[in-house]
Amino acid sequence: MLRSIIFYTTLLLGIASTAAFTQPQSFTPTRRNSFLALSTATATSDADIQEAKALLCRAAETKLENPDRVLDALESLEKNCKKKHKENPAAFSKDIMDNISGEWRLIFTTGTKERQKKSGGRVNYFPLKAIQTFDATVEPKVIENGIYAWNLPLLRFSGDFDFDERRRKLEFDFDLIELFGLIKIKLGRKEVAKIGASTGLGSANNEKLADNGRRAFFDWISADENIATARGGGGGLALWKRVDEE
Repeated sequence: MLRSIIFYTTLLLGIASTAAFTQPQSFTPTRRNSFLALSTATATSDADIQEAKALLCRAAETKLENPDRVLDALESLEKNCKKKHKENPAAFSKDIMDNISGEWRLIFTTGTKERQKKSGGRVNYFPLKAIQTFDATVEPKVIENGIYAWNLPLLRFSGDFDFDERRRKLEFDFDLIELFGLIKIKLGRKEVAKIGASTGLGSANNEKLADNGRRAFFDWISADENIATARGGGGGLALWKRVDEE
């Protein structure tokens, strides 16, 4: 019975999440070269990082920035943050860990490479209320990822994570699923990975990693008081907005 509830819940959420990768009529697709042209190829520029973050902050607040420009900003930020990380890996990674704890709402995602192929490369703002929570102040470090209706968690995954400072890699496992904030079910990593992929909260690549005894991961790009960015194990880029404490 519980497995049936999980199946139908994830089916409905999976159908809804596909809307995240449909190009809205209000945006006119443009060739993505204007933003990346602003960054030089030779040196890390704090100005470029701040410019990218400024656009991403506006996108997180309004969801009105052109998706192509948001993607340009994410790619520019990723490129320049990699350079900053090489300059001082320990300090850069400590800054991420100092800021990552808290609740983050998924705003924008390119989806995994598989989903990009299915959607013709279109990217868009994520239409559902998806909240990712991190707590790096405890051991083991805690991670949660859920889809909500208002404040009710329709489907929420829980587990733990580690952070590799040298590679900026956040590796995690989910082993608990919660339905409607009431029913908690312990599942294996592969089962959780399959459900996550079907709802848009995870990647099909996570199933392959679980088969090989490896953990799912994010290559973290940035985290500050307003936004966080990362590239998932499936190849997709993501933008989160910090959820304000009430």
